[in-house]
Amino acid sequence: MKTIEFIKLNGQKSLVDRLRLKTAIQAPMIFPESAGYDQVRSLWNAMIDRKPAVIIQAENAQDVADAVRFAAEHEILLALRSGGHSIAGKSSCNDGMLIDLQKMNRVAVDVQARTAKVGPGATLADIDAATQKHGLLVPTGINSTTGIAGLALGGGFGWTSGKFGLTIDNLIAAQVVTANGERVNASADENPDLFWALRGGGGNFGVVTEFEFRLHELNPEICAGLIVYPIEQSHHVLDARSELMADASDDLSCWAVMRKAPPLPFIPEDWHGKPVIILAACYLGPVEAGKAAIQALAAIGSPVGQMVSPMPFTGWQAIFDPFAEPGMRNYWKSQDVADLGNDAIELLIQAANGMPSRHCEIFIGRIDGKACCIDNTETPWPNRTPHFVINAHSRWAEAANDSNAISWARALHQALEAFSMGSRYINFIPEHDDSDVKNAYGSNYDRLIEIKNRWDPANLFRVNFNLQTGR
Repeated sequence: MKTIEFIKLNGQKSLVDRLRLKTAIQAPMIFPESAGYDQVRSLWNAMIDRKPAVIIQAENAQDVADAVRFAAEHEILLALRSGGHSIAGKSSCNDGMLIDLQKMNRVAVDVQARTAKVGPGATLADIDAATQKHGLLVPTGINSTTGIAGLALGGGFGWTSGKFGLTIDNLIAAQVVTANGERVNASADENPDLFWALRGGGGNFGVVTEFEFRLHELNPEICAGLIVYPIEQSHHVLDARSELMADASDDLSCWAVMRKAPPLPFIPEDWHGKPVIILAACYLGPVEAGKAAIQALAAIGSPVGQMVSPMPFTGWQAIFDPFAEPGMRNYWKSQDVADLGNDAIELLIQAANGMPSRHCEIFIGRIDGKACCIDNTETPWPNRTPHFVINAHSRWAEAANDSNAISWARALHQALEAFSMGSRYINFIPEHDDSDVKNAYGSNYDRLIEIKNRWDPANLFRVNFNLQTGR
């Protein structure tokens, strides 16, 4: 792999190669000496500090194709950025070319066809704003600032997965720039192998310049809320939650978070900073039915505080954004667990009591309902059995706390191995854990390798959770 000589700041060759670059690619470019370079290159996870040699601010598919073709021809290290939320920092690179897709954030809704065409730079907030004004929805994730490209290419689960399936289950087609700079379509009828791989296989196969999603009807007003219990009630709360949810409608989703109680107005001040377990629930059907369903969850223990009310779905999608703002240091470790028995819950309680920062949390999500109604081989996502996704989300401010914060997440992950199903969610894998990619794809891994070798034999697209090609 060649270094990018054309961005060197001194010497005649630099000037010549920059002219060649600017002739080949018409998109705006940012170089290390450009104003705003540090702001543009910054990523959501403050642990990751990458310095690309040049940032291509693509505005359309042709810009992407030109940049990919140039990188391939000159053997330049290439990275792609949508929302920049990659926990592992796969949204950028050192000394290479970064194609920044954030300007490609158009969302076009076809109300009659119930479809939306979405640019790779769109955030979940962009999509929700465009679709919810028509009472429609693309099933996505749980933080409105997340970029759609990274979420969708990795799988995508959130509050609506039980009723409408994963994000990848609702992808109809994609426009893709391949490793040779060619623009192709991918769907069930056109390049079906590429289409299959894109639905969970990450950015290994090309640059998606447009996603086309199936839309679902969803009233813009839902009932949702947070119910906060002392951490000591976790056994009862999680057991009772599972019993209630076993017979619940797919309209209801309920996940749990263990953390130190934040200073929210509905939580008594004397509980602020103490370990708690929070049930986060939303109901996608009629508001009155939602109130009854969520209040049943509030009645299973003795809450120290709760906030349950009708609200816009767009507001609920953004409710956890303040806990995921950029600029903090983050390290995640996750496990897929079939059931939460007493021993597993006890491990979670112990970990919650030992959190190294007030920003840390243990996320206990649930994959079930419509997300589990297809075969494990229908998409690269390998685990269509109902299960919990347990994520040790370590989050802190100071670099001096790196060792403690990372060790806490790793210790919980290791302790949960005894209960693990072996699968992983690719978007939750941290930096330097690329060896976990096989677990993320399970029995679908070999098929992904075959498709990778067909569409990107030189492994141009490798700044990602890379599918090893023997290079």
